[in-house]
Amino acid sequence: MQTTIQPSLLNGEIHAPASKSSMQRACAAALLNKAETTIYNPGHSNDDKAALGVIQALGAEVSEENGILKIVSRGVKPGSGSVNCGESGLGIRMFAPIIALSEKPIAVNGEGSLLSRPMDFFDEIFPQLGIRVVSNKGKLPLEIQGPLQPKNIVIDGSLSSQFLTGLLFAYAAARAKDVSIRVNNLKSKPYIDLTLEVLQRFGWKVENRNYEEFYFPGAGIGMATGRSYTVEGDWSGGAFLLVAGAVAGPIVVKGLASSSTQADTAIFQALMDCGADIAPAPSAEGHILVGPPSTGKLKAFQFDATDCPDLFPPLVALASYCEGTTVIDGVSRLAHKESNRGLTLQEEFGKMGVTVELNGDRMKVQGGKGVKGALVHSRHDHRIAMACAVAALRAEGATTIEEAQAINKSYPDFYDHLRQLGAVVNNKTQFV
Repeated sequence: MQTTIQPSLLNGEIHAPASKSSMQRACAAALLNKAETTIYNPGHSNDDKAALGVIQALGAEVSEENGILKIVSRGVKPGSGSVNCGESGLGIRMFAPIIALSEKPIAVNGEGSLLSRPMDFFDEIFPQLGIRVVSNKGKLPLEIQGPLQPKNIVIDGSLSSQFLTGLLFAYAAARAKDVSIRVNNLKSKPYIDLTLEVLQRFGWKVENRNYEEFYFPGAGIGMATGRSYTVEGDWSGGAFLLVAGAVAGPIVVKGLASSSTQADTAIFQALMDCGADIAPAPSAEGHILVGPPSTGKLKAFQFDATDCPDLFPPLVALASYCEGTTVIDGVSRLAHKESNRGLTLQEEFGKMGVTVELNGDRMKVQGGKGVKGALVHSRHDHRIAMACAVAALRAEGATTIEEAQAINKSYPDFYDHLRQLGAVVNNKTQFV
């Protein structure tokens, strides 16, 4: 699909999408909770659908009525010998240890860019836990056979916190007692906060010892009882809406709770630092009003995205309109995303006349010199497509995004939401 966005001003109110980070964790918890779980505000992105497909393949019964999910589970009871995690990095890394709770051999596969992302972690850690694993030279497909036996282990948390999330769920469900997972150099700590919050909501106890050790005392875990969970609004997708408001608003974004443990709440600080007019209303619904500065222009800012690497794309779109040189640290976290996002941002924004420099772990964006409408490509990366769309809102001339349907991975309603806010957005089917 090609999507063309004309320079547009935005106004109005919009509700942020459901968080796929929250939704996928809720799916995992519902599978492991040997009872009925009710999920409110469920997401419907491709990654969310993949998570529901995984838990159904592992024995959960899923039904939906009036936008509410009911999940009935007896634990991990695979109905077939294979699962597919779609293109979800969180899905494969979180569900692999959960799959290993079964003694049945299970083939684990994925799609798209997930097939090229490194899975060496499982080859290194799973044998220590009594799990047989066969990978394709450290990549998908995998074959996993448990059952997982919780033991004291040490893992490297520098590549992704998602591996740790999976182990925390699996240890809790396996009734781990008096054992711990030690972690070196843990990144994206807020995502672990979200994992621990979900575990607590479902009755499992894990002690977080300064993000260096996660201890399982054994008391109060494995309780089978009906649970309910409301999926949070998504700060990752909401970040694009907030930046769109700062560039082309003002708009009101609803459903983003300031109390969320999601890492991407940090976008709020970047918006304040660059001088955007931003005001969270005193509302339980998490209404946020954001627009360009009432006086002057947006100004360059400095930001450390090491713990929130998904913010790089919206931050680059924001920095494009900020006077001066914006500095963003944490580039090393971008190599193994849906695309190599550091290079992709440099190349695609370069087409729009924005200079993006990469130097080690640091990115510099030369902003305030004008953004040009151009023909760009999503690189099959949902966040690149959305970043280019946001940058297009105040560009000189129209911008056309090729393979624009990449947004379906996390935020399928994104272009529709821009239209609702007043943007001129046209989609055209591409034929190969």
